[in-house]
Amino acid sequence: MKFEHIKKNHVKFTFTVTPAEFEHALEHAFAHIKDDVEIKGFRKGKVTQKVYEQKFGETALYAEALNHAIGHKYNDATLVKDFTIVSDPMNIDLDFDKISRTEDFEVSFEVAIKPEVEIENYKGVEVAKVDTEVTEKEVDENINSLLAQNAILEPKEGALENGDTAIFDFEGFQDGVAFEGGKAENFSLEIGSGQFIPGFEEGMLGLKVGESRDVDVTFPEQYQAENLAGKPAVFKVVLHEIKSKKLAELNDEWVVSLNREGISTVDQLKASIKADLEASKQEQAKRELTDAVITEVVKLAKVEVPQSMFDSEIENFKKNVEAQAKQYQLDMDTFIQLSGLTKELFEQQAKEQAEKRVLQSLVIEAIAKKENFTATPEELSLRYEELANHYKMEVNEIKKYISDELVMNDIAFEKAVTFLVENAVQK
Repeated sequence: MKFEHIKKNHVKFTFTVTPAEFEHALEHAFAHIKDDVEIKGFRKGKVTQKVYEQKFGETALYAEALNHAIGHKYNDATLVKDFTIVSDPMNIDLDFDKISRTEDFEVSFEVAIKPEVEIENYKGVEVAKVDTEVTEKEVDENINSLLAQNAILEPKEGALENGDTAIFDFEGFQDGVAFEGGKAENFSLEIGSGQFIPGFEEGMLGLKVGESRDVDVTFPEQYQAENLAGKPAVFKVVLHEIKSKKLAELNDEWVVSLNREGISTVDQLKASIKADLEASKQEQAKRELTDAVITEVVKLAKVEVPQSMFDSEIENFKKNVEAQAKQYQLDMDTFIQLSGLTKELFEQQAKEQAEKRVLQSLVIEAIAKKENFTATPEELSLRYEELANHYKMEVNEIKKYISDELVMNDIAFEKAVTFLVENAVQK
């Protein structure tokens, strides 16, 4: 094996593939397809490699065999300690005329490597101070929200308005024919809550008890029932009852009814809410401060990132989004649309997020190295215990999936972030 730096943050490896190595790769290639091979005179899956090569030619296995051989050579390349490889093999160079089962032949490929980061003056970066003060208005808004949540519904006379709860029957029709799932009796709906398809709740406004109305709507293009998606419909509605919210009175008796431990008066409730809001704002401020500090520090860095690092992170970002879509049993395109994005905006967001994560990771790792941040044996042991508790596994089981080096790097990374935040200047 030999390697050479061919351009900024790219290395070319050249390997020799021996006859023994290539023979192993061919055996692997045949084993990969053996169970599906059918040749007259042999039962499926019982054909030997020799018979297969006689029938289809030994070159029929070359593509899969070469992939396997190159995979082994790539693994050898990752063991080089001079640098860290951050891409799959690229620009594979191989003379097919020299491929042989009896003589050595050469194969070469390029890889991207983790770039060096140049950074100075990262201690004491200036960032805007984050406000964590909790105002009386915020406390009052929180209490008003609690009052609304515990409101009592009372019968109301007059016309149906936003915020009222309607008790009604409805049945949906498309081209004069009732459709499945479009009918209900004595249904309860808060008007303005947005629970029904667009236009339905607005179409009920002004109705009085005992009145009926035809409400015209158009189903959304992405509606779950494909036979209704994007199509117009009419709902025949009959209103039976209107209820409006009556807020509870803010007093000690109402506070007691909330069953909050140690809180029995209005003043105690306000103090508790204020403390909760302060804790929430402090946590939010910590996140905002950390993000602001890292953003400023990254601006100080000089680094040329191989495009393959960004591409890999973009792919990871998309896989995470796809996993989220599957949780909702949606395809990727539908999930993106329901998130309020176009395909173009999603691609742009993926690109920006990937570049941000890669740059931040590289810069913070460089600072951790410059500051000689490491993990002590005690910190390493504690982190394994935390991981074991989180995943409900034994520490020995966790260690089968995570290396000491990975955990230690993670701890050093966190120390670097803490260092940057503690030394930042808030103005």
